[in-house]
Amino acid sequence: MTTHHPIAIVGAGLGGLTLARVLYVHGIEAALFDLDDSPTARPQGGMLDLHEESGQAALRAAGLHDRFRALVLPGGQALRILDRDAAVRLEHGDDGQDENGADRGRPEVHRAALRELLLGSLPAGAVRWGAKATGVRSLGDGVHEVALADGSVFTTGLLVGADGAWSKVRPLLSRAVPQYCGLSFAEAHLYEADVRHPASAALVGGGMMFALDEGLGLLAHREPGGTLHVYAALRTGEDWAAGSAPAKEAVLERFAGWDPRLLALIADSDTPLVGRPVHALPVGHRWAAAPGVTLIGDAAHLMSPFAGEGANLAMLDGAELAAALVARPGDPRGALVAYEEAMFPRSEAAAAESADNLDLCFGAGAPRTLVERLASYAR
Repeated sequence: MTTHHPIAIVGAGLGGLTLARVLYVHGIEAALFDLDDSPTARPQGGMLDLHEESGQAALRAAGLHDRFRALVLPGGQALRILDRDAAVRLEHGDDGQDENGADRGRPEVHRAALRELLLGSLPAGAVRWGAKATGVRSLGDGVHEVALADGSVFTTGLLVGADGAWSKVRPLLSRAVPQYCGLSFAEAHLYEADVRHPASAALVGGGMMFALDEGLGLLAHREPGGTLHVYAALRTGEDWAAGSAPAKEAVLERFAGWDPRLLALIADSDTPLVGRPVHALPVGHRWAAAPGVTLIGDAAHLMSPFAGEGANLAMLDGAELAAALVARPGDPRGALVAYEEAMFPRSEAAAAESADNLDLCFGAGAPRTLVERLASYAR
């Protein structure tokens, strides 16, 4: 017998969990399905800056903002921008304020801790783990059928694709597929950096560090426990980082001539490097409203990380979709239209900013161009 769920969310990332939590606060049950075998089946990424108007607003709607504040990394909003010679071009500490004395409103939290907070706020069994969606199809009248890898099938009256970049739900609404942005990361970790890698810890500082040149960059972030999470960024072909672990030697060769203190962020990695090509959906991606199905987060508006908006928008999507459903009981079609009409323009603006910032960070004149942009924001 096929199981039917009034609301089914495919993907238990930050967006899907926020949607489920806000619905739960209002007494509405949703079933979540995630392809991972457990919440800890794979690493959840690094630090996130939670924006007051989006990610934090979503946590307030979820009734979790006070608990979130306890997870914030002290000093995490500090920023350093360096050139390839390790000369500091811009630096500010984390006093919670910008150069004009205004509240920055973007505290740093580890993605895994934030996801754990959201998971813990839902009833036991809310997420069906090891439930990989392999196919979806419309049955008409807003009802959809989802096939899972274990051979089981369920139907739903409202299907939400929260399943990321390579969404299985997206083809119901759009033919768009993510495209390579021309940039790839090689990911590294330095553990207990203050003790084991003190020079690197001092170079990165208490928060985020960018070291940039045309076509190349080293991005590093301090995490709880003194870990340095590092990305070597390269303008290169898509195949360079796809399907294999880049060798340290190959990465360091691309950074020949850079200051040895910067190269140590890769050379001294305590883990093998992991290649991560950067993809994005077209700026302004949208679709015609369809009954019984919608998208949130990366499934709707995948973008590069250079606006810091991906997780924030996913959480806001979840909170606002939930709010639309709560405000329109008995009118799910109207709720989806209201949600999408608000989501499309804000995601387009963020995606455009992200694409522009990628070019700013890795184009001619970097890091000067980034420093000048930040100075213009301060003015």
